[in-house]
Amino acid sequence: MDELTKSLEDYLEMILMLQKEHGSARVTDIAKRLNVKKPAVTNALKILSDKGLVEYFPYKEVQFTRKGKELAENLLDKHKIITRFFTDVLDIEFSVAEDDACKVEHVISEGTFNRLEAFLKFVLESDKNCIDIEKFKKDCKN
Repeated sequence: MDELTKSLEDYLEMILMLQKEHGSARVTDIAKRLNVKKPAVTNALKILSDKGLVEYFPYKEVQFTRKGKELAENLLDKHKIITRFFTDVLDIEFSVAEDDACKVEHVISEGTFNRLEAFLKFVLESDKNCIDIEKFKKDCKN
């Protein structure tokens, strides 16, 4: 499959979030949440459908294919892990961390992401005497 653009990845994530929150994803809801016009959503859904990631029919709820849902879940997990790294390790305000994670998730290499995820797990599970993350956060504020 061709690599997806940042925009198409954002559509996949939003469809998944709407399905988790409301049980379904419709063009109107996607447009509202992504702050785009409905024709833009329709065009994106047609591309995602052509790539075998969603099943889209006008005036119907958007459904994932198995491959599309798996990809969307991976993207959303990546977003959440990067956001958590920014908030829990770097002590970045949540709204800023969310925005930055949305940008980083599309360009970070798999190897770097895996290392970031491992480091986050290490820091959060480490003996407090090993890594003083609270001291780091305090030092950042000074």
